This record gives sequence, structure tokens and C-alpha cells, in this order.
Amino acid sequence: MPRAATTTDVFNAIAEPRRRQIIDLLAGASRPQAVGDLVEALQLPQPAVSKHLAVLRKVGVVSVRKQGKQRLYELNAVELRPVHDWVKTYERFWSNQLDRIKQRAEKLAAERAAQPKSKKPKEI
Repeated sequence: MPRAATTTDVFNAIAEPRRRQIIDLLAGASRPQAVGDLVEALQLPQPAVSKHLAVLRKVGVVSVRKQGKQRLYELNAVELRPVHDWVKTYERFWSNQLDRIKQRAEKLAAERAAQPKSKKPKEI
């Protein structure tokens, strides 16, 4: 079965690690970013960055506006909502795991606190 086009939906678009890096950069920016800023941050050729931005723009994750000769990109995070909603269904697995780790750590701490001082293992 052939793989779906990267512009089919947000899941296919963000499957590429470089596009996720672009999303991270735009999410952390306090203002829209010029392509040149993204090129510098990613250390990729400008055509490659523009190609990734085109995919993200096609699925609506980023928006672009022209300002003089520059194209400024910003994140449209609402378009990532389907990813969030899908991943959220698995949150209970992480929460359960974190709860078990916390319980085990608390149990070990209580056991150590109950040991006489001479039998306590040395901390590293």
C-alpha cells in the first residue's frame, strides 16, 4: 500500500522530524519568523526549509504573510489539535506508570528511613 502524501493531514505532515523542529522553533518564538531565521536555526539549505514550510502551510499548521521581500511564518497551533486529542487517549498509560514510579520511590524512602543508621547504605 503506498504511503499517504505528507499534505494529506497533520499526522503525515509532522511525521518528518525537521518539520517538528520548525514547529518547535515557531512555538518558542515571540514573533513570526522569517525563512532566513529558520534556515539559520536549523542549519539547513533555504530550499529545504521552504519545502518543509510549504507542507506545514498546506495542512494549516503554519500561516505565512509577506512583509516586503520577506515571508514571515507563525504557528497555527489549533491545527495540531487532532494530534493532541489522539495522543491524549494514551495519557492514562503514562499517568499509571508515573504513579507506580512515585509509589515505589515513596516505599523505598520509607524503608530507608525506618532502617537503623548503621545499616543505611551510603549515598553516592
